[in-house]
Amino acid sequence: MSTTKKTLLGAALTAAMSTGASAGDLEQSWLEMIASGEAYPAETLLPLFEQLQPVDTEFMLGTWKGGKFDGGAEPDPINWYGKRFNSTTDVEPLLVMDADGKVQTFDKLGGAQMREIKYNGVTSAALIYDSQPIMDYFRKVNDDVVIGLGDIKGKPTDFVFHLTRQ
Repeated sequence: MSTTKKTLLGAALTAAMSTGASAGDLEQSWLEMIASGEAYPAETLLPLFEQLQPVDTEFMLGTWKGGKFDGGAEPDPINWYGKRFNSTTDVEPLLVMDADGKVQTFDKLGGAQMREIKYNGVTSAALIYDSQPIMDYFRKVNDDVVIGLGDIKGKPTDFVFHLTRQ
């Protein structure tokens, strides 16, 4: 699917949601985009992110497998697996897979904690890196899938990723 078609898809989905389409339609759209493995531009993803429901920090507890909306185009130098939320004060923000397929903590960027933070008028769970100028805001697709929005100081807030509960 071309970038133009994906942008149009996002605009159509945004319009549909603002005219009373169900939350189930929004959920289905996210799940289809995740399953496709294709790249989607921020212009498509950000308006859809804004329509998702918030989550609290308790909801985020556990291990989550992650994915990006880049269609595999961007190199993954660390073989990112996901994130593990042990408690509000103990988060492993980057889990990776080693050469044997074992999930382990990537600790070169440090640990993290969670708080409920307001982003664009909605208070939801957010991950705050302990030693990096990075925050991730989370919104709920369903009980097992969340969408994250990465906020790296000094860069545009347009990195959207997904997490699936393990």
